[in-house]
Parts: sequence; C-alpha cells; structure tokens
Amino acid sequence: GGDHTITYPILQALAAKHGPVGLVHVDAHTDTGDAALGERIYHGSPFRRCVEEGLLDCSRVVQIGIRGSSYDPDPHHYCREQGFRVVPVEECWMKSLEPLMREVRVQMGDKPMYISFDIDGLDPAYAPGTGTPEIAGLTPAQALEIIRGCKGLNIVGCDLVEVAPMYDVSGNTALLGANLLFEMLCVLPGVKTL
Repeated sequence: GGDHTITYPILQALAAKHGPVGLVHVDAHTDTGDAALGERIYHGSPFRRCVEEGLLDCSRVVQIGIRGSSYDPDPHHYCREQGFRVVPVEECWMKSLEPLMREVRVQMGDKPMYISFDIDGLDPAYAPGTGTPEIAGLTPAQALEIIRGCKGLNIVGCDLVEVAPMYDVSGNTALLGANLLFEMLCVLPGVKTL
C-alpha cells in the first residue's frame, strides 16, 4: 500500500547497507518526473530522486509495462539517458514475459536488487482501484511471470504500491495486490517453495 513515494526512503536505507541496487520496476509510469505543483518529492518522482542520490545501479534498472499519457513528446528520454531499460507495454501485449525475464535475470546478475510493483502496471480491468489507471496494461499472469522470473536473484527488498481502497469497489485490486505480495515473499532468497 501507500503511494510510490514510499520506495524512495526504502531505497535510501537499502543503498546505505548494500550500495546502489538494481531495480525491477513494474508500472504504467516511469516515476522519474522532476516536480509537480512545486514539490520535488511526490509519487511521480521517486526514481529521479534515487538517481540523483546514487541509490540505483542504473545499468541494472528495468521498467516494465510503461505506457499512458505524457506531457512530453519523448517521455522515456530521461530514463534512457540514465541507462535504464524501458520496456513499453506494447512489447508485452499478448505474449509470455518469460523470455524478457531471462534477459532481466542476466542483467541483474548476482548483485543486490529490489522489486517495486505499482498496481497500475496492470490493466484497470484487473486492478481498477488505483489513482492513476492507464488502459492496455499487463495481465495478472504476466505479473506472475515477472515476479516468479526474479526467483534466485539477490532480492534485498520489494514493495507493491498505489492500491487505493476508495476506488476499489469490488475489492479485486486489493485481492490481486495481496496475491502479488505473497508471490514476492515466495521469491525472496532462502524461501523454500514446492
């Protein structure tokens, strides 16, 4: 729960212990904005702040499911400039993400990495209870492929953000979010699964 701002202080603490970490970031948005309404720390800016503070190993940052409206003709320029791999949702439509996750595993290597999962990475048909829904998103099966594809990596933390109960009339978003968090717990190092 919480908005994506919570990832920023978590990554500050993890980088203090492990140094710059890799990141698998699932989201409809890159969250690398500079400021909104005069504020530099908000749910659309955590990863820009992390870059500025050297908390991320930018060569090991992958953003999956990125889409939606933008205020810029080249909305991923900042990310590419930092060395992030941006995987627009169009590259995910109607296919398994297992091949992508094989590539991500190689990119992450055995160094510390973090999973940050914004529920709006999923299509609002599955997860309507969020503040900034964007159409044509990932499916729950693809979300599982991403998370399960991280098994065996040196995961030092994870989060799932942006579930908004007031917009989640059916409770489906919370159910999906809870299940994805359970899946994240199952891929943490040392966890034995059947």
